[in-house]
Amino acid sequence: MTLLNDDACESAWRRAAVISLLTWRRAEVDDRLDDSHRYGWWGDSFPTLANDRIGSRLWQLRRRTLTADTERDAVAFAREALAWMVEDGRVTTVSVTTTRGVDWLNMVVVLSMKDGTAIDLKLDNLWQVINAV
Repeated sequence: MTLLNDDACESAWRRAAVISLLTWRRAEVDDRLDDSHRYGWWGDSFPTLANDRIGSRLWQLRRRTLTADTERDAVAFAREALAWMVEDGRVTTVSVTTTRGVDWLNMVVVLSMKDGTAIDLKLDNLWQVINAV
């Protein structure tokens, strides 16, 4: 068995976090939508584990005004998308913080690993990514 070196391991966790944050999770039944599309990854229709889903609902913010409430929802959606890492015992904690301006939103995710190290992931101008649709 070949073990990944630290750089490859960190790269894999960064990639997993980006996929979890920027893949569109299907909208929940009670989500307020501005059209009839619930979107989401087709694979979530056939989960191996009940209610196992990939991605985040950050896409739902794309037509909203960037306010404190929108920023709060972005943090909640990001935490929801990354919760599997803690639930599966892969990391000990996930921290999500944001800063915003009039037309920009930055997000910093910190994954606290079991060995005591931390992986920081910075998503600069996440608002532009969300609204690029």
